[in-house]
Amino acid sequence: MKNTQLKKALCAILATMLMLTATGCQQATTEDTTSANNTQSAAEQTAESETTSEESKSDSETAEETAEESGPIERNSPYVDEPITLTAEEQEAMKKEPAYGKTIRYWLSDGCTSGPVVADKLGYYAEAGLTAEGVKGTSYTEALGTGSAEVAVGHIATMLVPCTNGVDLTFVGGAHIGCKSLYVLADSEYQSTSDMVGTKIAVPNGIGASDYNITSLLLDADGINPQQDVELIQVETSACVAAMESGEISGALLSDTFAYHMVEEGKLRCVRSLTWDEDFQQEPCCIIAMNATYVKENPIHAKVITACVKRAHNWMRSNPEEATQLLIDEGLNSEDFDMNVELNQSLYFGLSDDFTEAGLKDIASDYIRLGLITATDDLDTVMEKAWNPQCPEE
Repeated sequence: MKNTQLKKALCAILATMLMLTATGCQQATTEDTTSANNTQSAAEQTAESETTSEESKSDSETAEETAEESGPIERNSPYVDEPITLTAEEQEAMKKEPAYGKTIRYWLSDGCTSGPVVADKLGYYAEAGLTAEGVKGTSYTEALGTGSAEVAVGHIATMLVPCTNGVDLTFVGGAHIGCKSLYVLADSEYQSTSDMVGTKIAVPNGIGASDYNITSLLLDADGINPQQDVELIQVETSACVAAMESGEISGALLSDTFAYHMVEEGKLRCVRSLTWDEDFQQEPCCIIAMNATYVKENPIHAKVITACVKRAHNWMRSNPEEATQLLIDEGLNSEDFDMNVELNQSLYFGLSDDFTEAGLKDIASDYIRLGLITATDDLDTVMEKAWNPQCPEE
């Protein structure tokens, strides 16, 4: 498990003891409620969690051990400010794909998930020889799954479970870390997640949706069972502060953008975070996703589209002020320039494939162990469905 400080302390003590008794010894690390329809009920999740197999725990531990042995993984992909270059063979193969000559549809999204939109605004699709347009609908999960959009950026917490439950989508590249945190009233008694045991915590977009899954991981990282030690309930984002003040809930998972000024004003305080906490700096929050059938039938198109969105993310990371102003001008960020620059910089846009794969594997292991994924308890099966990078870094 992440953030197991006690475990680390015990390891340090053991290492010290070994050094005293033998010479040469050395010491060996967030969408809408649509996705809720693709998950099990809270009761089913609890039952599944209680009967989780030892194999699932072993998968998670093995993933952590592998990461520790291999050392730190480069978080960001190399910055490449040029169109993707295809070989002559790839160009010919692309002409034979079903998507050739057709308009690429990306999900119109704002804020931290606007990479596909930025790629269009910067002309990256056109430079790569593609025609693209933005589309909107009920949710990006539904749009990708039904094929009404080819590409979107969104929360792993929104799409991972549906992906394992037969929704026709897959992940093709990383986007960024962070963007949501667990907040309490600044003057409340809750100084840490352990103080929130036995209380109700708000997950605004509902049981089984992304806020529920993210909150589960935040609590689990501190050894708190999200299905037994607390009660996760749905409260609309706009009503969460009033619910805290009335004592209905102890805290709520909120976007850092929504909470930013209330933290500045001394109204809210962050107790656990995907954005600011060191242990969650090693996991992606949002990811580039595509319709899985489209990827299978149009691998060269998928490669080019992924390259365009990756290029946009790298530009957003390397040019935070310009990127923030572009997002504001396009109505994709609020007009608070300084706040958005700070928050956009905290996201580390443009994650490397190695970083994304390692983090996704860790998240999937936790989802299996916590009973959030119930379609299978085999990590390899989940990764086979979920992770299909289309434009790996050289």
